[in-house]
Amino acid sequence: MNSAEIARATEAWFLEHQRDLPWRRTVTEGRRDPYTSLVSEFMLQQTQVSRVLEKFGPFIQRFPDVRTLAGASEDDVLAHWSGLGYYSRARRLHSAARAIVERHDGVVPSDVQSLRALPGVGRYTAGAIASMVFRQREAVVDGNVQRVLVRLHAKELRLGVPETDRWAWKIAQGLVEACGQPGVLNEGLIELGATVCTPKGPKCTDCPVSAWCAAKRDGLQEELPRPKPRAKRREVWHGVAIVVEGDRVLLERRPETGLWAGLWAPPAVEREDHPPTPEEVSAVVGGTTSSGPEGFTHETTHRIVRFNLYRVEGGQAGDRGWFSLRQALALGISKAHARIVRLALEA
Repeated sequence: MNSAEIARATEAWFLEHQRDLPWRRTVTEGRRDPYTSLVSEFMLQQTQVSRVLEKFGPFIQRFPDVRTLAGASEDDVLAHWSGLGYYSRARRLHSAARAIVERHDGVVPSDVQSLRALPGVGRYTAGAIASMVFRQREAVVDGNVQRVLVRLHAKELRLGVPETDRWAWKIAQGLVEACGQPGVLNEGLIELGATVCTPKGPKCTDCPVSAWCAAKRDGLQEELPRPKPRAKRREVWHGVAIVVEGDRVLLERRPETGLWAGLWAPPAVEREDHPPTPEEVSAVVGGTTSSGPEGFTHETTHRIVRFNLYRVEGGQAGDRGWFSLRQALALGISKAHARIVRLALEA
């Protein structure tokens, strides 16, 4: 298989067919802006492009450069991340910005070793910044790239397992060494997997590398890569205490570990064996419970969270805080808990 020809075909296809995404338009000193590229890479981890498109612009408007982000409060960063999920990414991005200011005088480093020393920056993100921004010959491999490479070579591999990771990084680095523009090639492989070589119904007639694709040749493109067994999601119940005083609702900061770590939320009882009882919920803040707004189910990658909502009269604030709707939505608060706050105050 000719790596140079595959690389050239992928690069040419990407330059003609790439999606118009805002982080691809930010240019500083003749190259893609390193800071906005870093932000987009953190946002795109395990998140659909459509959702990132909603949040990227407002986030950059609020934090236009690395020093602004580094100097912001964690609550401010989390509030502007709200809706993207995986909030640990926001904390790591915040920490990375501070490290860039402290270690590199506010300049995003260009070499992979320095990039990987930043909080939250792994092999993929370091390779993406080094190649797409600084034009270094570094590979990137995500699920999209793995799928493209597995089909090209018709390998009997599953996505997301160590064997496939090791193999795909080796193949991807070989393509980078043979290509003309490393960043263009890497984005082309990612784009190819996202828009053409999709998990189901790949558009082989639109593929720039179909002539070399062993899976297409053997009629295996719908079967490869082999599916990875899905981990069963845990079901958990949250009994939420809705305590309202005028136009304010009672919120507390969640523990620093676990689901929605460190974000703000109404007080709650969490159980994995059965739904919390009204008495258990009222005991959290004192007072008397009554039926609240209708509960709902919120699904994450690893959990199915069933919210049961109770209004509590006479609840005690303790070391918690009272917040209006506007104040609450300006905090670091998850999408699910923002929904509860709206239900509490807009009823």
